[in-house]
Amino acid sequence: MAAHKVYATGIPRLFLAGLTSLGLLGSLAGLGLSSPLTAAQTKELTLYTARHYSSDDALYAAFTRQTGIKVNVISAGDQPLIERLKSEGPASPADVLLLADAARLWAAEQDGLFQAHGSNQLEKAIPADLRTQNWVGLTTRARVLIIDPKRVKTSEVLSYSDLAKPEMKGLICTRSGSHPYMLSLFGSMLVAEGSAKTEAWMRAVVANLARPPKGGDTDQIRAVASGECAVAISNSYYYARLMRSNKPADQEVVAKTKMVWPNQLKAGVHVNVSGGGIVKTAPNASHARTFLEFLAGQATQAAFAEGNNEWPVVKGIAANNPALEKLGGFKADPMPVAKFAAEQRRAQQLVDKTGWK
Repeated sequence: MAAHKVYATGIPRLFLAGLTSLGLLGSLAGLGLSSPLTAAQTKELTLYTARHYSSDDALYAAFTRQTGIKVNVISAGDQPLIERLKSEGPASPADVLLLADAARLWAAEQDGLFQAHGSNQLEKAIPADLRTQNWVGLTTRARVLIIDPKRVKTSEVLSYSDLAKPEMKGLICTRSGSHPYMLSLFGSMLVAEGSAKTEAWMRAVVANLARPPKGGDTDQIRAVASGECAVAISNSYYYARLMRSNKPADQEVVAKTKMVWPNQLKAGVHVNVSGGGIVKTAPNASHARTFLEFLAGQATQAAFAEGNNEWPVVKGIAANNPALEKLGGFKADPMPVAKFAAEQRRAQQLVDKTGWK
């Protein structure tokens, strides 16, 4: 069931505590947090979001304090939100749609759910390879490999293509191939390698799976730690989240595993985005544009990305995150996100064809 929240006042103490633990209060000082709301608010926007983090909630409250625009938050999964918008049609109250993957953003764009953002500020702040004229990336994450270093050496998995080697037989865990995170990875391979090579690779990896695909990325990481498999594919922020956890069980998982940046000798690790755009039928399109520009602001970018252990899309912003710093630098694939996102239908066809269910 979708969650409905309204942010019309300052940051709740719970969110302030969360920001304090992340060391972000100082970076948010320039967002107008110290100024009280002056008058009863009449401005508002409705946000449909597939992101569900308390640090995001705190930023929505900060936006309200700075602009006087009330944010009505509807939270649900990517696909349910897309379906809801399609069913609501012109009567939808939604002004902004935030989704967690370029493949979903592309799908929403193809369904005609966005309008051009028309913001010079967004075009100036966000690199062209991380946006289109209708939607913008707001945070980035990498699709990495998690290994059991006692069973697999880093030198054995230098690239995604290494997962297809015969010696990987029975060692690999992944989530469903139909998940957007996987479809985006497959899409990038389709662009770079073509259909024949991508299909051959997918068939070989399916043959190397330790078990049928199931669960989410964190489940794959835990499966490596438990010995169920020795290599897993995961978004980087899931591993960083475990690194920052104070739970002994999570720390044990991290101690038994290692993260590998694949494709560093090739184009670079596959990088995806979470992002959003202005809904085509937005009742408050101007406020929606202001909101997206706020999320692309320098201080907000740092907090927005760090809250989920991601990286900002705006260049030159330091990530104040010990876990990300510990993971070190990496070479990212420069492929435009819209390019691989557009391949999700062909990617899904290959998932069905190769049995990567």
